[in-house]
Amino acid sequence: QVELVQSGGGSVQAGGSLRLSCVVSNFAGSNCLGWFRQAPGKKREGVASIYTSGGGATWYVDAVKGRFTISQDRDKNTINLQMDRLKPEDTAMYYCAYERGPAWWCSAIARYTEYTDRRGPDSWGQGTQVTVSS
Repeated sequence: QVELVQSGGGSVQAGGSLRLSCVVSNFAGSNCLGWFRQAPGKKREGVASIYTSGGGATWYVDAVKGRFTISQDRDKNTINLQMDRLKPEDTAMYYCAYERGPAWWCSAIARYTEYTDRRGPDSWGQGTQVTVSS
């Protein structure tokens, strides 16, 4: 079982920045790692994902493209989510997620909520609150 421990997040005014980090207990091999978020009363949705092998391909949901950046630091067994130009609608609980190999949701992160019949990530972080005030 791979364990994920999150840090970062908090409260910021609209237009500000926050950074989330997620330490992965086993970073070896080729894995899909991603960030999801869930606002009160809404489904958990995909935000960004990265495939840790090769060139480290990344994918984003349209709502965060150009504002959020997902990255990996293999020396620290960590993935990060840099969030810039934050908006009130970004307010949610954010979760990092892991699955070994080329998980289906890696490249389909933007459509995650549509695939209700598919199994989600193998492991989840504990969640981190992000609150953006207007």
